[in-house]
Amino acid sequence: MTVITHHRYADIQGHRLFYREAGPSGAPTVVLLHGFPASSSMFRHLIPELADRWHVIAPDLLGFGESDAPAVDEFDYSFDALADLTRRLLDHLGVRRYAIYVQDYGAPIGWRLALAEPAAITAVISQNGNAYEEGFVPEFLQLNRNLWDAPGPATEAPLRQALTLDFTRHQYLAGVTDPTLVDPGTWRNDYALLSRPGMDLVHMQLFRDYATNVKLYPEVQRWFREWQVPLLAVWGQGDPMFRPRGAYSFTSDLPAAEIHLLEGGHFLLESALGECVPLIRKFLAEAL
Repeated sequence: MTVITHHRYADIQGHRLFYREAGPSGAPTVVLLHGFPASSSMFRHLIPELADRWHVIAPDLLGFGESDAPAVDEFDYSFDALADLTRRLLDHLGVRRYAIYVQDYGAPIGWRLALAEPAAITAVISQNGNAYEEGFVPEFLQLNRNLWDAPGPATEAPLRQALTLDFTRHQYLAGVTDPTLVDPGTWRNDYALLSRPGMDLVHMQLFRDYATNVKLYPEVQRWFREWQVPLLAVWGQGDPMFRPRGAYSFTSDLPAAEIHLLEGGHFLLESALGECVPLIRKFLAEAL
């Protein structure tokens, strides 16, 4: 069966949001939420593997990928604001109940969607999508805390390295045993988008706002305990930012959570797609 992926745009509150859509419209929906500094392009190989059986939607967050990227004086970037636009996009598409696949930034977006409408979420797949403080690599968390506690040029400087080509490449290759599996176009495309005029200010604003995600963790964990949502964690164990402890932590609130540590890093689908797909398909078939 040939799966066709559609590349579409929607006007949401005056902003043009891009999204990929595939699969039968009447099937259970899976919403794929990307991380930094990527876009829905990170799911380009996964979508055809799921869309024979599920309705798949993968949006680009505002400021990322093919979506609009207004300057900071035109839009107040925060994770609350990005989640609200995502929720409005799903409402626009008539999506009322759905599973979420979260990675990196996609996790705090997904958690906000779940807290706003708990009954809407049918299942969770976390691919290095953190919900526990112990999931952070300590050095990475400390760099962020320095910024949150005392915002300014000195604490911004280390995090500005995340906007460089070298660090973008590092995010894709760290923890990957065979780097020839990773398409160099991934980090080059991400870096080209990071380098657009004014985007450094956008990302620094989101780096500062990331503190709100950590403060939200107790509420997210409470949602896990109360709703016992089915959860699968497929986790790149070599991730330089989110360590395996973040995957195992889900079981403290969701005893039935399914945890798989795989050889790979932050962008697991680039180097371990073949291992991820059977786990994801089996989980969705059982959970939905």
